[in-house]
Amino acid sequence: MALSEEDVRKALAKVKFPGLSRDIVSFGFVRSVVVSGGDVSVEIVMTTANAAAGEAVEREARRVLSELPGVGEVKLDCRVHSPQAATPVQPPRGLLPGVRAKIAVASGKGGVGKSTVAANLALALQRTGASVGLLDADIYGPSQQLMMGCTDKPMVSPQEKILPVDGNGVKVMSLGFLMDPDTPVIWRGPMVMKALQQFLEDVEWGTLDYLIVDLPPGTGDAQLTITQQVPLDGAVIVTTPQDVALIDARKGLAMFRKVNVPVLGVIENMSSFVCPHCGKTSEIFKHGGGRRTAEQLGVPFLGEVPIDPSIVAGGDAGTPIVVSHPSSGAAQAFVALAVEVARQVSGG
Repeated sequence: MALSEEDVRKALAKVKFPGLSRDIVSFGFVRSVVVSGGDVSVEIVMTTANAAAGEAVEREARRVLSELPGVGEVKLDCRVHSPQAATPVQPPRGLLPGVRAKIAVASGKGGVGKSTVAANLALALQRTGASVGLLDADIYGPSQQLMMGCTDKPMVSPQEKILPVDGNGVKVMSLGFLMDPDTPVIWRGPMVMKALQQFLEDVEWGTLDYLIVDLPPGTGDAQLTITQQVPLDGAVIVTTPQDVALIDARKGLAMFRKVNVPVLGVIENMSSFVCPHCGKTSEIFKHGGGRRTAEQLGVPFLGEVPIDPSIVAGGDAGTPIVVSHPSSGAAQAFVALAVEVARQVSGG
């Protein structure tokens, strides 16, 4: 039988991205496949800070293609786009000079799992070989210090800069480090702005490929301060499928457009639940609303994250699901989101 495009894609589906359990076809890295007789031409494009990963993928892809029955000449064009390929605008007053891409994670309302998405997105980007920071800008409800398993307090450098705390390999800064967990934050707008400015100006973030900014829900002072002080490379909107969340998601998206921040796309969290006992899928909060909203507003739909009790347990234990259960469907969903976000930022 003649060699077909399907045969080639099935072979490439055996090639895993280094360090992850997902293959390059399902990630969307295989851009084109052309088969002419027995000759094969394949284009693979990846976005990762790990240059060695590109070499490993190219080597393994060439091996599986050469083993196909009836294959002749193999032409493989494998390109790696680094996060550095993005050209961010220089921050004012020297803010965050070593950060290549600054990405806000936002939601129109609370309770949609925005902080959970931010934590797992940061860790998924870190697993691709990137250096990542996580700024908890949710002044009224800081939680990243707990979710990221940070037990130490921030130190101060000889240059009098606050040093972020390591959380599972990600640099983390949160107001939660500096306050009693039982003390409510009762601040007016100017105090919120001052606290955020200190996180931006007085924290030694160093050199990062990505800084994930976990914004508070809504469209208030914190969001405006971040967008005015830092030239964000993009924003991700987190929503759940039900209508009330989607209405507020549209408002958040409109806010970023008004302040000229690119919207990288919409993430639908709590998309569905798969029973671990019977395997039945239940759409607890409806399904597909995030995709429809993205299509209506003309922005990318980045993907869905299912309901998984391990997500909650991991966040409470300080080991998010990308770390605690990396092979789970939910963890792989976060990795797929990270790959798509990286692609959007770099223009790949």
